[in-house]
Amino acid sequence: MSSPSWFKRFLARLTYDRSIGFGLEKLGLTTVRYPRLMALGVLLFSVLSFTQIPKANVDGDLLRVYANSGHYYDAYQKLSETFGTFENDLYVLVNSERLAEPEIIEQVRSLAFELELNDFAVGTMSPFTLRKPSVNGGSEPAVPEGLQTADEVAFALMDLQQNDPMMRNLITPDLNGVVLIMFPNQDVVKERGAKAMIANLRETIAPFQSDDISIEITGPPVWTTEMLNAAVDDQVKFTVYGFALGSLIALLALRSITGALIVAATPFLAVMWSMGMILLFFGSFSFLTIIVTTLVLVISFAESMFFTFNWLAYWRDGMEPNKAVDATIKLVGPATALTMLISMVSFASLSLTPGQGVREFSMAGAMGSFLLFACTMTFQPLLLKLAVRLGFKAPPKSSVVLTAPLPISWFLASRFGRPIAIAGIVTTLLLLVPYFLIQPRFSFEDFVATESTALTAAENIDEGVGGVAPLYVRVPLIENNPDVGEVDFQRIKIVHELLEKELGENKVISAASMTNYTETGFTRGEVLDAVGPFMRRRFVTDDGSQALVTGFMPTIIDSDVLKDLVRRIENELTAAGIPDAEVGGFRVLTTFATDDIVRGLQLDLTLSVIVNLGLIGFAFQSFRVALASAIPNLFPILGTEAWLWYSGAGLQLTTVIALTIAFGIAVDDTVHFLSHYLHGRREEGRTHEDAVKHTLLRIGGAIVATTIILCAGTAIIMFSELPQVALFGSLFVITLALAILGDIFILPALLMAGGKFFHPLGKIRVRTADHHATPDDPMGDTATGEGGTEGEAPDPKTA
Repeated sequence: MSSPSWFKRFLARLTYDRSIGFGLEKLGLTTVRYPRLMALGVLLFSVLSFTQIPKANVDGDLLRVYANSGHYYDAYQKLSETFGTFENDLYVLVNSERLAEPEIIEQVRSLAFELELNDFAVGTMSPFTLRKPSVNGGSEPAVPEGLQTADEVAFALMDLQQNDPMMRNLITPDLNGVVLIMFPNQDVVKERGAKAMIANLRETIAPFQSDDISIEITGPPVWTTEMLNAAVDDQVKFTVYGFALGSLIALLALRSITGALIVAATPFLAVMWSMGMILLFFGSFSFLTIIVTTLVLVISFAESMFFTFNWLAYWRDGMEPNKAVDATIKLVGPATALTMLISMVSFASLSLTPGQGVREFSMAGAMGSFLLFACTMTFQPLLLKLAVRLGFKAPPKSSVVLTAPLPISWFLASRFGRPIAIAGIVTTLLLLVPYFLIQPRFSFEDFVATESTALTAAENIDEGVGGVAPLYVRVPLIENNPDVGEVDFQRIKIVHELLEKELGENKVISAASMTNYTETGFTRGEVLDAVGPFMRRRFVTDDGSQALVTGFMPTIIDSDVLKDLVRRIENELTAAGIPDAEVGGFRVLTTFATDDIVRGLQLDLTLSVIVNLGLIGFAFQSFRVALASAIPNLFPILGTEAWLWYSGAGLQLTTVIALTIAFGIAVDDTVHFLSHYLHGRREEGRTHEDAVKHTLLRIGGAIVATTIILCAGTAIIMFSELPQVALFGSLFVITLALAILGDIFILPALLMAGGKFFHPLGKIRVRTADHHATPDDPMGDTATGEGGTEGEAPDPKTA
């Protein structure tokens, strides 16, 4: 039974009556048709975006990144709500070789009381604020006041260090250092900010610093603030230096100051639009969403270069400059739209991975991709026409530096296309091996500034006392006795000993660690009352239904070591008959959640690559085009992953994100190359070989210029104080270098080597912006209206 005629017409229109950009480039055509209306829209949207910029802030809460990411996040939330945790605590490390002398110990006592009175403190713990059970009932100071001699002080500290379970974690074995812990009031911190709290704390301790007393502060709030400050500084540096270097290189490429400013203006506005909308929708940046500005800057610079190079090419070859803008939209617009769609698919795929931070990054990235496209199709045409009206003249031909590699590429592709193509395919296939071997990795020190004094202080605490990286075991109790009955005490004791076996002696505190007091006649209730209600709740809940056992790990611990440690503890808890006990902690959460998130992101990226290759094939109406794009698109990603595997860096959050952005760049260049090639084949009737050569010589300069600009701008952050950011910069440069090899050398060789395979492509016509097809005549007319090809002039003789 034959299909109805309306269905045939529908299929014809679906198949032929569209551009490779699915008609989205009409936004640019609307701009040139209604310039005043679109200029007003650009102005209003820009005003809206710029009004959000003063509100710019970065949320330093890492939990926002890992929120709703799975089991370990739920366990950590339950711990925090039930007991509170040590993850928000500030540690003050006081060192003095004269600590045992009465005048020095009294100065440290004064510091401890100043901390307790601090506006940001809800409580403190130290040898001076802690009380121990008294033989007369009640409690007494752990370090008595009014000690007269160094021997008395030393005896008091040594007694606590050896016998009190908490004090042995606060007093160094050599009696030269003590740790003071401040518990921040989270409501005040949320209102005034962690940065203000740390500044206030530094003001508090400053008067106590002397030649005899050295004081350092550390703890997660300090690390997070340092990380946040470094991340913001890096982002500012990248944006400022990226624009500056991009403009400078554009100046060298175009040999025109005005031309360089034109190239840089669109990326600048695209970044402002993206920042404004992210702040409007999310209220603040996170450690992940702030990276979206990098993506927008990078890809919009590439699109701006392609647009400007094509416009100047038309103009140089005699086309009236305003008409050259229109012709550029018709030619470059569809490829730009397709690139935008591919980027949006890539980001949308990331939302399949659990975690609030990843979903926010996914939405922000998709939004940024659309905004940079909209900016390119609206602001840039208006800017170019304004420049012409103000008297801008077309600069001379582009710098020879940009075109120097192109004759070499064509020589290699035309003479050695087959061996280069085979080598590219084989290499890409071999790079799949490390892709399957590489493992996720999380290292806390990678998120902390390399010369962080807070990290040094934390390591000193690790060596001398308990440590500042807690691991928790939540133990369900049976008797529901707030003073801990005998049955529950034995359960806690089993977990305590099990954890101490793994972490080391004196590295665990719990209700079972106070036996030195209970053995002298005090009840458990009296001992728990002596530590005060705040600390009591960190041992057992008020209703006696749950207990907490806290162990202290080294601050620096490899993710694989931590995962093995947690699995051993969980297995031992099950073997001990306490399978309902739950292991948790922020370090546990970040390690396991990062593992799950990174694996999910890698799968998402893989799926998005496959989907996007299919999208490219559908857009160009040819699976042959999809195959041609596969190698140059996969080569830079797989090559970078191979480097990560070889170097031992592994897959981390920022590395997968870098690969996602790199895929966008690789696709951008490849789509423009193939769009130009197919335009020559389908619309201008060029031979296969002539189309490859013409494409290479015409837009190769734009690809080289874009890569130089992006590498120069990104190289700045390779010197970041944050190892994660520095790695991000290194990966970006490596991937861009591999991408230009793929697009300038491998892709032309693939096309030349597969001449017969790609020959049928010349028989298919795809509608461009002014190529009108009809359901009755799906092929439409063969003219493009303006002629020419992407990147330079329409006449091959002028190459």
